Amino acid sequence: MMLIGRTGSGKTTLAQRINGLDINYKKTQMILFEENIIDTPGEYIENKFYYKALTVTANDVDIIAFVQSALDEETFFPPKFSTMFTGKIIIGIITKKDLQFDCSNAENFLKCAGAEEIYYMGLDDEIEIIRLKERLGIGDESKNSNS
Repeated sequence: MMLIGRTGSGKTTLAQRINGLDINYKKTQMILFEENIIDTPGEYIENKFYYKALTVTANDVDIIAFVQSALDEETFFPPKFSTMFTGKIIIGIITKKDLQFDCSNAENFLKCAGAEEIYYMGLDDEIEIIRLKERLGIGDESKNSNS
């Protein structure tokens, strides 16, 4: 899965949570490949010049996640942004829902950009992390065999 979102939207923290790592904030300076996740710098959505890098990197993934903070009152995702990624599954992930109960703006931004399904993440939201890991086909093998 490739994570795309503005600077500070929570992409790196989300990648660390999915991969079971300690939360350690660091500014993503370049595209990071960690286990099952590609973490892209926020500048790649904030500056159209980098859109080509996103399309090239997307070739290595099955799922692209548009990450939108529930706290943001605007978005960098253009309408129908998903059409740049032909043949890819596009999901939306709303982060920081524990800090902003009303996620309707973020949800509308992601749907307008082309997200097919949406996940709602708070910092300690284990249920959504498990749900997302199941969607990605990763996680605890013992849980997957009982499903």
